Amino acid sequence: MPSRKQRESVSSFVARHGLWSDAQADAAIAVDKAIKRHKLALVRFSFCDQHGILRGKTLVASEAPRAMRSGVTMTSTLLAKDTSHRTVFPVFADGGGLGLPEMQGAGNIMMVADPTTFRVLPWAPDTGWMLCDIVFPNGKPVPFSTRALYRDALARLARLGFDYMAGLEVEFHLFRLDDARLATADLTWPPAAPAVSHTTHGFQYLTESRFDQVDPIMRVLREAVMGLGLPLRSLEVELGPSQYEFTFGPQTGMAPADTMVLFRSALKQVARRHGHLVSFMCRPRLPHAFASGWHLHQSLLDATSKANLFVSDDGTEPLSRLGRAFLAGLLAHARAAAAFATPTLNGYKRYHGINSMAPIQAIWARDNRGAMVRLMGGPGDPATHLENRVGEPQANPYLYMASQIHAGLDGIARKLALGAATEAPYEMSAEPLPKSLAEALDALARSDCFRSSFGNAFVDYFLTIKQGEIARAQAEDGGDPAEVTDWEHKEYFDLA
Repeated sequence: MPSRKQRESVSSFVARHGLWSDAQADAAIAVDKAIKRHKLALVRFSFCDQHGILRGKTLVASEAPRAMRSGVTMTSTLLAKDTSHRTVFPVFADGGGLGLPEMQGAGNIMMVADPTTFRVLPWAPDTGWMLCDIVFPNGKPVPFSTRALYRDALARLARLGFDYMAGLEVEFHLFRLDDARLATADLTWPPAAPAVSHTTHGFQYLTESRFDQVDPIMRVLREAVMGLGLPLRSLEVELGPSQYEFTFGPQTGMAPADTMVLFRSALKQVARRHGHLVSFMCRPRLPHAFASGWHLHQSLLDATSKANLFVSDDGTEPLSRLGRAFLAGLLAHARAAAAFATPTLNGYKRYHGINSMAPIQAIWARDNRGAMVRLMGGPGDPATHLENRVGEPQANPYLYMASQIHAGLDGIARKLALGAATEAPYEMSAEPLPKSLAEALDALARSDCFRSSFGNAFVDYFLTIKQGEIARAQAEDGGDPAEVTDWEHKEYFDLA
């Protein structure tokens, strides 16, 4: 006869609905032991919402083993919120305003931990952390789970015999925190942005002396990131005042998106503990601020051999036939995909300057930083890959990467031809990238590719949330398409 513990395990929410793989079940046992070994006091359970923000609950450690297996309840209204944390949908209407009976009346969703993501937080050594997936209490998948949507894209690749590899190159701003703006008058919705001062003068790109000046705080950030086991490669002082960049080595499957989510959250938490503020807002409303980007390095691998399928064996072509079709798909769907790569109004302030190192049209080039997609490598080079330079640091990584996969696979399926590379990225020769979030959303609304791959329900849901964001901006300040507005600074500067 099975033991009581075995009976409880079999009857748990996770077991009843088959929500863990064998690897996750094994990892859960290891987590049980790690909680005791590290004498943890707390365990954080977090999921990534539609904006790429981690939300969740903190449990005392003694409750964590049960919670891993039974799930942690969360209100479904979290999925109905915009970047100001306002609820966009009428959650008490039929179907919660989303056509889903499970979301009517602000009912619960369930966070189901992925035990393979467990970590002890280096900056909070008595605290464990796990990333979660979300399902409904009846065990059905939540169609607005962005991590699940990315998993679906990876599964689509796997059925074709492919795996996805990606590396991250992320710019951000690091300031000294002068005033958190917690006075009662500042607690508007959203609240006033914190007041900050600079950590570097800027305009001395990659100089060693500038890096040494900020080494004390960079050391703290580096130790936290590496303590999480993330594949950090470099720390760089960028051109703009208080602007920096971290780069990460390539990872496969779910890992690079999970890395981006954890990296952003870790940097913001650790910086705040040390009297600093990290902002992933593309272009803060501060004098002389430079726009930040997120460059996504990517390639497809053979799922069995792990060989890089973008490597060309033709000395006359820098990219394999498969790679050329994938790249053609990225370009063909660039305008619609921009809604996922650059999902804030502020992010489009990158695309207005000539010779700004930010792309303005859907073109590719060989080792040219002005193009949307930069081809790295060449015939026979095992490191051959594509660098998409269109993204902003606040993008939801699951949606950004899934959109790349779906666009590229459409190029492969339709055997799209790749046009010639450009050497003049700021001379208009191709379809322009959207100059505003509204333009990108219009392209997404009309995209058969993304409606078929993400599903109409998710695309319409995403459009509603982002269109509500635009409407609020226009109501407050007109939504200036050229200049960074006070509304944007309040909305995005300390978005977390």
